[in-house]
Amino acid sequence: MPRTGRFRRFIKEYNESQKTDKISFIPPFFILILEIILITHAIIENNVFVIWLTLILVIISIIEIIFVAREIHEHYQSNNFDRELTIRLDDFIIEKNEKNVQTIVEKFIDVHPNYEIYRNEIYHIACQIMETHKKELWEKTLELRLKKYVLKNSNYSMKEIMDNFMEKFPEYKKDPGRVYPLAAQMIEKYSKN
Repeated sequence: MPRTGRFRRFIKEYNESQKTDKISFIPPFFILILEIILITHAIIENNVFVIWLTLILVIISIIEIIFVAREIHEHYQSNNFDRELTIRLDDFIIEKNEKNVQTIVEKFIDVHPNYEIYRNEIYHIACQIMETHKKELWEKTLELRLKKYVLKNSNYSMKEIMDNFMEKFPEYKKDPGRVYPLAAQMIEKYSKN
């Protein structure tokens, strides 16, 4: 039974692996099938030399299949670890509400000392999470401000609303490509009401 458990776990890992990993697993099986056909033909023809050479190739193919399977397993484990670490770190950052990445890393390692050896990964993931939180806050703030501004000034044209909004909140002049589409949606939505 333990073998079938491992096999089922491997099938799950294979299904969740990347497309390149899945594709890399196919050629060794194809070659193995061809070698089995060759070895059966050599046995029928009673050609000992071809039997030995093909048998060596069959062993090499089996070893290659084992290495590819191990690589898929390791890649799956790595992805799971990264996913779990990201979730824990995100929850930790939200809970502690800390703004300094170095402080976050130190406090996280204090709480989870088993992650000490992954300090660099924690630092990079924390930076990505902080950047994501910053973008989400920026978008949420923009949306709230735009909504209030459009509701107050719904009788003006889009150009007037945008010019006045950008004048009132100059920090959004840096990224008008994200402001204008959202403003257009808001104006369309609230001018109908």
